[in-house]
Amino acid sequence: MTVGARPAIEFFDAGRHDRSRFACGVDALDRYLRSQAGQDARRRVAAPYVLLEPPEPAILGFYTLANTAIRAAELPAAFVRKLPRYPVLPATLLGRLAVDATRRGKGFGTLLLLDALLRCLRSETASLAVVVDAKDEGAASFYERHDFLRLPDQPRRLFKPMAEIEMLFGNRDS
Repeated sequence: MTVGARPAIEFFDAGRHDRSRFACGVDALDRYLRSQAGQDARRRVAAPYVLLEPPEPAILGFYTLANTAIRAAELPAAFVRKLPRYPVLPATLLGRLAVDATRRGKGFGTLLLLDALLRCLRSETASLAVVVDAKDEGAASFYERHDFLRLPDQPRRLFKPMAEIEMLFGNRDS
C-alpha cells in the first residue's frame, strides 16, 4: 500500500481483483467470493462490490446487492399502514457483507455498509427498503447498531427503510 492511499470500493472484476487471500472466517462467505461472485456478476444475479487499498489488488471486504421483494405482511404493521395496499413491495437485498479477518475492528464493515446504502439510494430502481438476512446474532447486532429493524416473525431478517437512508445522507427531497 502506498502512503496516503485511501480504501476504494468498486465493482468486482474477477480478472483484476485478487480474492485468493480473502478470509473472513465464515466459510460460506469466503467460498462465495472465491468461486461464485464472478458468475453472479456475469449472470446479473447479484452485483458484488469489493473494498481495496490501492494499488494492491487484494480484497479486504465485499458486499453484494440485488433486487428483491418483501411481502407487506412481513413488515411491522405501523410501517405498512403508510404504504399502498400492495401485497408485495420492492426492496434491495444486501445479500452478503464480509471483512477480511485481518481488518476486523477497523471500521471497514461500516464503510462497506454505508457505501451499499448510498448505492441503493442512488439507484434508479424503486426500492422501499434495504433488506438483510443476518447469518448469526453477531451480524444482526451489527445491523441493529446501524438502525436496521428486525422483522417481527423473522428475527434474523432486518430492514432499513429508504426514507431513513435518505435522511442519513441528507438527501431528503420531500
